[in-house]
Amino acid sequence: MHIRKGDIVMVISGDSRGQQGKVLVVDSKKEKAIVEGINLVTKHSKPNAKQPQGGIIKKESPIHVSNLMVIDSSGKATRVGRKVDAKTNKLVRYSKKSGEVIK
Repeated sequence: MHIRKGDIVMVISGDSRGQQGKVLVVDSKKEKAIVEGINLVTKHSKPNAKQPQGGIIKKESPIHVSNLMVIDSSGKATRVGRKVDAKTNKLVRYSKKSGEVIK
Protein backbone atom coordinates (compact mmCIF):
# COMPACT_ATOMS: atom_id res chain seq x y z
CA MET A 1 0.00 0.00 0.00
CA HIS A 2 1.31 3.46 -0.88
CA ILE A 3 -0.11 5.13 2.25
CA ARG A 4 1.37 4.62 5.73
CA LYS A 5 0.57 5.92 9.20
CA GLY A 6 2.17 9.33 9.75
CA ASP A 7 2.22 10.36 6.06
CA ILE A 8 0.96 13.78 5.02
CA VAL A 9 -1.61 13.22 2.29
CA MET A 10 -3.89 15.21 -0.01
CA VAL A 11 -7.44 14.20 -0.92
CA ILE A 12 -7.80 14.06 -4.71
CA SER A 13 -11.53 13.32 -5.00
CA GLY A 14 -14.74 13.53 -3.02
CA ASP A 15 -16.24 16.18 -0.74
CA SER A 16 -12.90 16.88 0.97
CA ARG A 17 -11.00 17.35 -2.32
CA GLY A 18 -7.86 19.49 -2.03
CA GLN A 19 -7.54 19.19 1.76
CA GLN A 20 -4.38 17.92 3.43
CA GLY A 21 -3.88 16.03 6.65
CA LYS A 22 -1.85 13.47 8.56
CA VAL A 23 -2.76 9.77 8.36
CA LEU A 24 -3.80 8.47 11.80
CA VAL A 25 -4.79 4.87 11.01
CA VAL A 26 -4.51 2.60 7.94
CA ASP A 27 -6.71 -0.48 7.46
CA SER A 28 -5.02 -2.54 4.73
CA LYS A 29 -7.77 -5.18 4.52
CA LYS A 30 -10.49 -2.63 3.76
CA GLU A 31 -8.02 -0.33 1.91
CA LYS A 32 -9.15 2.68 3.94
CA ALA A 33 -7.36 5.30 6.03
CA ILE A 34 -8.41 7.80 8.68
CA VAL A 35 -6.91 11.23 8.05
CA GLU A 36 -6.79 14.00 10.66
CA GLY A 37 -9.47 16.64 9.99
CA ILE A 38 -10.69 15.04 6.74
CA ASN A 39 -14.08 13.41 5.94
CA LEU A 40 -15.70 14.61 9.17
CA VAL A 41 -19.08 13.17 10.15
CA THR A 42 -21.42 14.22 12.96
CA LYS A 43 -22.19 11.59 15.55
CA HIS A 44 -24.89 11.93 18.20
CA SER A 45 -23.85 10.47 21.55
CA LYS A 46 -25.82 9.63 24.63
CA PRO A 47 -24.64 10.89 28.00
CA ASN A 48 -21.97 8.62 29.49
CA ALA A 49 -19.09 8.76 31.98
CA LYS A 50 -16.75 10.42 29.48
CA GLN A 51 -19.28 13.01 28.35
CA PRO A 52 -21.94 13.56 31.00
CA GLN A 53 -23.93 15.90 28.75
CA GLY A 54 -23.75 13.85 25.53
CA GLY A 55 -24.39 15.84 22.37
CA ILE A 56 -23.10 16.05 18.81
CA ILE A 57 -19.48 15.06 18.09
CA LYS A 58 -17.47 15.70 14.91
CA LYS A 59 -15.41 12.61 14.08
CA GLU A 60 -13.12 11.52 11.23
CA SER A 61 -14.50 8.78 9.03
CA PRO A 62 -12.39 6.35 6.92
CA ILE A 63 -11.61 7.35 3.34
CA HIS A 64 -10.51 4.99 0.56
CA VAL A 65 -6.76 5.09 -0.15
CA SER A 66 -7.37 5.52 -3.90
CA ASN A 67 -8.65 9.03 -3.06
CA LEU A 68 -5.38 9.98 -1.32
CA MET A 69 -1.96 11.04 -2.63
CA VAL A 70 1.22 11.41 -0.60
CA ILE A 71 2.71 14.90 -0.25
CA ASP A 72 6.49 14.96 -0.80
CA SER A 73 8.99 17.32 0.82
CA SER A 74 8.39 20.00 -1.84
CA GLY A 75 4.71 20.16 -0.84
CA LYS A 76 3.22 18.66 -4.01
CA ALA A 77 1.09 15.54 -4.38
CA THR A 78 3.05 12.70 -5.95
CA ARG A 79 2.75 9.06 -6.87
CA VAL A 80 4.81 6.63 -4.83
CA GLY A 81 7.31 4.11 -6.20
CA ARG A 82 9.49 1.50 -4.52
CA LYS A 83 13.13 0.69 -5.14
CA VAL A 84 16.03 -0.98 -3.37
CA ASP A 85 18.31 1.53 -1.65
CA ALA A 86 21.92 1.02 -2.77
CA LYS A 87 23.44 1.87 0.64
CA THR A 88 21.24 -0.24 2.91
CA ASN A 89 19.91 -2.87 0.46
CA LYS A 90 16.39 -2.24 1.81
CA LEU A 91 13.19 -1.45 -0.07
CA VAL A 92 12.32 2.26 0.23
CA ARG A 93 9.47 4.43 -1.03
CA TYR A 94 10.33 7.35 -3.31
CA SER A 95 8.51 10.25 -4.93
CA LYS A 96 7.94 9.68 -8.64
CA LYS A 97 7.78 13.44 -9.20
CA SER A 98 11.04 14.50 -7.55
CA GLY A 99 12.83 11.15 -7.17
CA GLU A 100 13.67 11.66 -3.48
CA VAL A 101 13.15 9.02 -0.80
CA ILE A 102 10.02 9.41 1.34
CA LYS A 103 10.92 9.19 5.06
